[in-house]
Amino acid sequence: MKRYILALMLSCGIQGYAQEQKQATFVSPFDFPLTLSGNFGEIRSNHFHGGLDFKTGGTIGKPVRALSDGYISRIRVTNGSGYVLDVCYHNGYSTINRHLNGFLSPIAERVENLQYEKENWEVDIVPEPEEYPVKAGQPIALSGNTGYSYGPHLHLDVFETETGDYIDPMPFFKNKMKDTRPPKADGIMFFPQAGKGVVSGGQKPVAILPNSTRCVEAWGVIGVGIKAYDYMDGVSNHYGVHSVVLTVDDQEVFQSTIDRFAPDETRMINSWTYGQYMKSFLDPGNTLRIMKASNDNRGLVTIDEERDYRFLYTLQDAFGNTSRYSFVVRGCKQPIEPFEHREKYLFAWNKTNYLQEPGLMLVIPKGMLYDDVPIHYQVTADSGSVAFTYQLNDKPIALHGGCELRIGIRRKPLEDMSKYFVARIYPNGSKSSIGGQYEDGFMKASIRELGTYTVAVDTVPPEIIPINKSQWGRNGKIVYRLKDKETGIRSYRGTVDGKYALFGRPNIVKSYWEYKIDPKRVNKGGKHVVELTVTDNCGNETVSRETFIW
Repeated sequence: MKRYILALMLSCGIQGYAQEQKQATFVSPFDFPLTLSGNFGEIRSNHFHGGLDFKTGGTIGKPVRALSDGYISRIRVTNGSGYVLDVCYHNGYSTINRHLNGFLSPIAERVENLQYEKENWEVDIVPEPEEYPVKAGQPIALSGNTGYSYGPHLHLDVFETETGDYIDPMPFFKNKMKDTRPPKADGIMFFPQAGKGVVSGGQKPVAILPNSTRCVEAWGVIGVGIKAYDYMDGVSNHYGVHSVVLTVDDQEVFQSTIDRFAPDETRMINSWTYGQYMKSFLDPGNTLRIMKASNDNRGLVTIDEERDYRFLYTLQDAFGNTSRYSFVVRGCKQPIEPFEHREKYLFAWNKTNYLQEPGLMLVIPKGMLYDDVPIHYQVTADSGSVAFTYQLNDKPIALHGGCELRIGIRRKPLEDMSKYFVARIYPNGSKSSIGGQYEDGFMKASIRELGTYTVAVDTVPPEIIPINKSQWGRNGKIVYRLKDKETGIRSYRGTVDGKYALFGRPNIVKSYWEYKIDPKRVNKGGKHVVELTVTDNCGNETVSRETFIW
């Protein structure tokens, strides 16, 4: 993504953007009233939601329009985002349109030809700026439900081309939507700082309801967070909150305004949030520009007087609708347990950390942690296991990027080392593959979370399940469901009558693969043979052969 943003900046010709951005306007992406199923900056797993999700009335195939004058800068088909079209506009902004149902001619034909040439559903095209110019309001694609999508919609990302930042598209479309409903809080949470603060007699997070009359007693250094959502007229969806301000005794201590972020900042959402709570203080390694601590302690509050401290949250959406929630924290002097840890197992946020144990090596470079972490390390052994099982921490801790983990092999039930993989173990006992490569007696992999890991072996080939085989000819579609219990599907290839057939995964939520029978490539009338070869990430392969009448 970072390389692409740089290329986009260069291709769009970075010049005179400051003046253009002040005057920039966009037409609507659709010719019908706009409603949203998702807004900019919503809390998602490991990332901020990067754009607006426009509803399309529960249907696919709605014409998507160019927002201004510019040109199509990138064309993709991916598993995650489905059909994707990027547009670079002359006004200093660029967009990505995701989850499309398809492209228009001549792009549609170009994509299909490349898919057959590469024998791959996923393709990526970066055309020259002069190849596909667009005008404001011109149809450029069809809306859909492809990729990782739970219903028909258009996901629209808007970038500031000069910086590559995601920006909130809402200001461009506010005059095309109605919103009179303010954000609503669902909970307040207190975070006593380890060894420095206490809330209600303990050092664990404490939650209360908004505007609660419950008396919360605290002493020392604490942080506060809020769980809240925004709402809009005429729809039942809830959204992320645009602006949050916290004051204590009428003095601002923290504010956040989610209006932009860089691609390499988005994973910092793991530092800012605690579940669905938005923390009103900054971890020392959190450099999100949309957050601002207004005091000299990263937004943390020191309760050191035996009196009532008046807290006030002010929430505001992009339309200016505002709500306020007040509560009191009573200063009550009480003992604070010291922060106890083993020095060997304390990871510092501002340096490179190493963990070396028998059969384990972990390197966490500087910048991968947001705060100091006292890890709860454990190792367990099973006499029949390939490797020890290593608990790096009892609760998952997100890392900002990939960190190298090496786990030693204790025994080799197989000589073929391509069948081994690093496995993440979850509290319920299930596991998932992290991948990895064998090197000098160790399996090496990149992890992005401190959890529990071991090494496992995958010799089980994928499962290929025909779906409604009797209807293939009548429906003009060949449909399979593919399953792999261990390491997941790495590749697949289908043929009809010995010729490559373009199987794809139009919607990965539904987890099926299909081929729309192409009369240009398959002769109609008679029996045909379809063959599908599927390989998992450890090289195990399954081949399925079926016949159908068409």
